Amino acid sequence: MLVIPTLRRRTQLLLAFLLALAIAVPLFGTTATPAAAAPSGPCDIYASGGTPCEAAYSTTRAMFSSYNGPLYQIQRASDNSTLNIGLASAGGLVASAPQVSFCSGTTCTITQLYDQTSNANNLPISPGSSCSGCSGGLSGPGPNGSDIGANAMALPITVGGQGAYGVLVNNIGTGYRNNAVKNVPTGSQPEGIYMLTSSKLTSGSCCFDFGSAETNDSDDGNATMNAIYYGSACWTGGCTGSGPWVGGDLENGMYFSAAGPNPSNIPSETGSFVSAWEKNNGTTNFTLKYGSGQSGGLTQAYSGALPNGYNPMKVQPSIELGTGGDNSPEGTGEFFEGAVTKGFPTDATENSVQANITAAGYTNNNTTFPAPTQSVISLKAHANGKYVDAANSTTSLIADATSVGTNETFTMVANNNGTVNLKAHSDNDWVTAESNGNSPLIANRGATGPWETFYLIHNPDGSVSFRAYNNQHLVTAENAGAAALIANRTAIGPWEEFDLAASSAG
Repeated sequence: MLVIPTLRRRTQLLLAFLLALAIAVPLFGTTATPAAAAPSGPCDIYASGGTPCEAAYSTTRAMFSSYNGPLYQIQRASDNSTLNIGLASAGGLVASAPQVSFCSGTTCTITQLYDQTSNANNLPISPGSSCSGCSGGLSGPGPNGSDIGANAMALPITVGGQGAYGVLVNNIGTGYRNNAVKNVPTGSQPEGIYMLTSSKLTSGSCCFDFGSAETNDSDDGNATMNAIYYGSACWTGGCTGSGPWVGGDLENGMYFSAAGPNPSNIPSETGSFVSAWEKNNGTTNFTLKYGSGQSGGLTQAYSGALPNGYNPMKVQPSIELGTGGDNSPEGTGEFFEGAVTKGFPTDATENSVQANITAAGYTNNNTTFPAPTQSVISLKAHANGKYVDAANSTTSLIADATSVGTNETFTMVANNNGTVNLKAHSDNDWVTAESNGNSPLIANRGATGPWETFYLIHNPDGSVSFRAYNNQHLVTAENAGAAALIANRTAIGPWEEFDLAASSAG
């Protein structure tokens, strides 16, 4: 009588025990593995060093381990539709496959770079001279004087074994800007900046910049900018080597030291991927560094006093990429990632960020670009049949010579964007359309920028004409050649026509 209840009770206890065990210990092969946390990004490192990113951009990867938003926006020409390009996973690498599909059979433009910080300091295409209060800046080639965006497919690379695309600033007037950014350093507050670029495409023109600029796209005077410049423009003269170099565009000059020139022991700073660094405490010090984006540490090129007239700094809340402070549109370069930080980053912090960049695995930057071509020429004006003469750096160009000598000889540099620059053999200075084209042409510039840039127009009769980039007006031999050359005409006639001939003089 007692056997059956006892057995039943024991069976019930055993089943309860097995059920509890099954709940407590999952079956073999079904154990959940916690998701691995994304590695720290550059801005995680800056934050841990007490100098947080206030603006951070990349077309290749997340700058924070927690970021899972869009990196940039593209627009295709076939139907003007847009697409945000994001990440394969939070804190990871770009997912570029949607871009390849979206842009197939058409062209695409990068229209906006998204800020990965909480400030939403996104970088749209620069307004140029089209924004309110920006009449003092230089016009871009876009609508109403705005700039244009970069070709989204023009700079393919690999990062971490995955396909990605950089920002190629190659066509004249390519630039991005936000003139109302939040929480960035202003005035003389300390600021740090870095970007990943490349020496595969640089120039001696103004200005391939990334960093703080004026809020009105205009030149507001010394110390109103704090941006990285990367290129070979030796604005002050006295540089050593061919460049390019990492410098500070502090407005009214790109500085590789307090005096201007680069250190004589660093003739160039090159690589398929180059990390460029600038930090400025606003009063007594700015520091410049560079490194390889693929391996190794950083080299300090300069650390010391600010240039005369730059203490204190007067930085404004604007961030730009690809152009100068006044929207100077002649810079060329490549951009993959970069950040603007609050405070003066320590060397240890920057070293850690550099290590993070090299660990990302940047490779296969294989895009090539035709080099600018040079020719030695003379110019004979149709207005009076005489040769254009550049006597010296204080005398305007005028067509008054009957033969060709050193003063009538120029080196013409034909750029790969359809523009030319002219260097006078008389003084080895560049010809400029002075005062934004309002004054006569004169050869007195040490580097090229918008005022020193001209479109070369080939006329049906074999002659050429020059259209100044800065004001889009044609160069004329004023008063039938009796007055100096000036860029102030809107139509081509005999006064605006020149015979371009190869020259052996000078």
